[in-house]
Amino acid sequence: MTNSNKTQQREPLFHITKRTDIPLWKSLLIRVGAIVLGLLIIAIICSIMFGINPFAVFATIIEGNFGTERRFWILLQDTALLLVVGLALIPAFKMKFWNLGGNGQVLVGALATVAVMKFLGGELPDGIVWVIMLLASVIAGAIWAVIPAIFKAFFNTNESLFTLMMNYIAEALVLYFVYIWKTGASDTIEPMPMGNLPTIGNPFLLTIIVAAIITVFLAIYLKFSKHGYEISVVGESQNTAKYIGINVKKVVIRTLVLSGAMCGLVGLLLAGAIDHTMSATTAQNMGFTGIMVAWLAKFNPIIMVLSALGIQFLTKGMGRVQKKFGITSDAVSNIMIGLIYFFVIACEFFISYKIHINLKSKNKAKNSDGGNK
Repeated sequence: MTNSNKTQQREPLFHITKRTDIPLWKSLLIRVGAIVLGLLIIAIICSIMFGINPFAVFATIIEGNFGTERRFWILLQDTALLLVVGLALIPAFKMKFWNLGGNGQVLVGALATVAVMKFLGGELPDGIVWVIMLLASVIAGAIWAVIPAIFKAFFNTNESLFTLMMNYIAEALVLYFVYIWKTGASDTIEPMPMGNLPTIGNPFLLTIIVAAIITVFLAIYLKFSKHGYEISVVGESQNTAKYIGINVKKVVIRTLVLSGAMCGLVGLLLAGAIDHTMSATTAQNMGFTGIMVAWLAKFNPIIMVLSALGIQFLTKGMGRVQKKFGITSDAVSNIMIGLIYFFVIACEFFISYKIHINLKSKNKAKNSDGGNK
């Protein structure tokens, strides 16, 4: 047999196969390992670039989240807000409708809330104002999401571009009304004295309770309701959905109404319970960060609690590192957080795929080369 034939028969040194199943504990272990590795590299970078003790970096990240009772409650509150935005995106994403307009839907929800507070706060009993605020915010968010849904359902437009465009329009609207309603020189409206949502226990608890209720609701809605089943079928194949009698257009529109309403509710919490005002940055880019939250959790509402908490933990921790050690550039903090995201995303490869190393093939190749010599 010639050397060329032997070469052709050699097996590759390694090959990749898709995992059919992986235990939950193993996937969690891989993700935790990726986060620890990312944090370790961040600590090393801080040590090399800024002369910071790596252990001090870890301690400061923890301090930034748990150093005071207020920081802990803010961590939970901001996690709850991000979680609700991520949850709002899940129904659309499961249907393969790529809703990138979460920011805009949050902004118009906040705009509707501030409008009610400004014109009806103090004019009507607080209870009635709160109900109107709730209705106005969820309706505004739903409308902002359903416009791209209608065009997608009837004209098959590109929903990604359409929802992105709606973000810019929402931001322009907010800037316009801020300019009209503000009384000072700032880029925000002065805090509303009337119509603010009630405080339950402490200023942070209302948002956390709302997020917990929505998480349970959406988990049940997607898994056990007829609407959740229809969303899954449409996401798998629109042709199959049509064949079994599902009205695809109706499902698309109904699902985006739900998605937008939930984002509008976040606008209500931000403007009515937390900031008591609004600006063009009220949404805090949660519409995009929520995509990461949903994707990391594989669109599982319960696991999303952990992914939202992890992202906020890292963001606030690195913010504290930047402030404590005098790192003036926000880019440094953003790059370091990006490194964590990179490791977390990269680890998904090892969760979904398995690498097989063919040591026998390697040994055979060595023996064959030795024999030829």
